[in-house]
Amino acid sequence: MRENPRGRPPARSARLAAALEAAVDHRWPVVPGAVLRCGRCSCGDPDCPVPGAHPHDPPLLAATTDARMVRWWWERQSPDAPVLAATGRAVSAVSLPAEAGARALAYLGALRLPLGPVLATPSRYALLVAPYSLDALGEMLSQLPWVPGSLHYHGPGGFLPLPPGGAAGPVRWVLAPRSSVDGGVWLPQVGPLLGELVEATVRLDSGHSAY
Repeated sequence: MRENPRGRPPARSARLAAALEAAVDHRWPVVPGAVLRCGRCSCGDPDCPVPGAHPHDPPLLAATTDARMVRWWWERQSPDAPVLAATGRAVSAVSLPAEAGARALAYLGALRLPLGPVLATPSRYALLVAPYSLDALGEMLSQLPWVPGSLHYHGPGGFLPLPPGGAAGPVRWVLAPRSSVDGGVWLPQVGPLLGELVEATVRLDSGHSAY
């Protein structure tokens, strides 16, 4: 557990602890997200499509695992900001609608396929995987007969909100990160999981019961 200094609101302590755990223990680069101020996104765009749920200041390229920088961000600059993990360098993910995600996890578990961490928001599940290149992902997807648009890919240049979430909604672990033998977090390759995630999403989109 990270410290909870006297006088700091519990929600701020939780975000700081989550940011340090992700950066230091998991070795995932993190950056503060935008926040909501008086009902508007701090990025200043009145038509922001994802208010309070994206990088802004600092930008995504500033994501780091440096504990001193992480502390400064969440202790001084942006204590109310959600914790965002930059994807592509140390972690990637595939996300799908929550109903399809829950069914896919049950099926993958029945197949005894090893799974890494899984995040859930009220509307989506994200399965965290080892970093992949966009070229490699494109090659894998090209071998599938059809890929639904509701399946999203969080690779190079992307990001994921981490628990506890923020103004855009709560985030929780369905499957918590597990330490690998060489430190950091164990992550599966995306290839063995991709077909089942696509199938679960296709069945949900078509209205068929899954599996």
